[in-house]
Amino acid sequence: MNSSAERRPTVALPETRHLDVLANMLEKRSVDVVRCPMIAIKDSPNHDDVISWIERFSRGEMDLLIVYTGEGIERLTRFAERANLTDPFVAALESTPLLTRGPKPARVLRRFGIRPEHPALSPTTDGIIETLAGLEIEGKTIGVQLYGDEPLPKLTDYLESRGAKPDCVAPYVYASESDDAEIVKLIGSIAAGEIDAIAFTSKSQVDRLGQVVSKIAAGSLAELLEPIVVAAVGPVAAAELEESGVVVDVIPESDFFMKPMVTALMSRLGRESGPG
Repeated sequence: MNSSAERRPTVALPETRHLDVLANMLEKRSVDVVRCPMIAIKDSPNHDDVISWIERFSRGEMDLLIVYTGEGIERLTRFAERANLTDPFVAALESTPLLTRGPKPARVLRRFGIRPEHPALSPTTDGIIETLAGLEIEGKTIGVQLYGDEPLPKLTDYLESRGAKPDCVAPYVYASESDDAEIVKLIGSIAAGEIDAIAFTSKSQVDRLGQVVSKIAAGSLAELLEPIVVAAVGPVAAAELEESGVVVDVIPESDFFMKPMVTALMSRLGRESGPG
């Protein structure tokens, strides 16, 4: 990282959905921002499968629902609304025990006045499994709202080993938002020492950057990011980085949201935390 006090630090942002919010937080703290949105979130193209799952859930066919993301609940709600299933879907959310992976899905559920009975002991699949270990799930049907459309074999294998039946739904998918040219440009800026830090808010951003690094034979992701400060919004993004050998320099201590990440990043960069 360039430690010169004569210029403002520059932070790269792969965020898409809340890019403006995150960029504004940093710019208010006298930080220059390089925007390179890498991932777009879209409704699942498997519309009929999602509606069929909502119908099963709304009929009370699931004994517990595992909610991975706030985005998932929001998308399911919109699918239900378009299918005229909002009332039975929300009623089922109110009556079905809920296990949430982290604070974001819990925050979305609170909009409906719903508090999940079982917050995961940690916001990871391992944390979900650890929480399930204390619950009686044998012989029960467990709804699972997936993280994007990625299968979760570790979780579903665990459920089946306990005699439970997983019923999974993928209400959204991740798609490429930035073309390779923009990401290649960012990679070049990092390699040239023009970037001081990068802030990841999802594992999909890590995957996308790693794919392009490999495609253009620019060494490894770990080698690319080694000279700069690497921030992760929470343990899921951090774990994906660490799997690639990347050292995560900044992660919020407990509240895994953008503002605590920015505060921790500013501290690491030697900047005042500035306005909220």
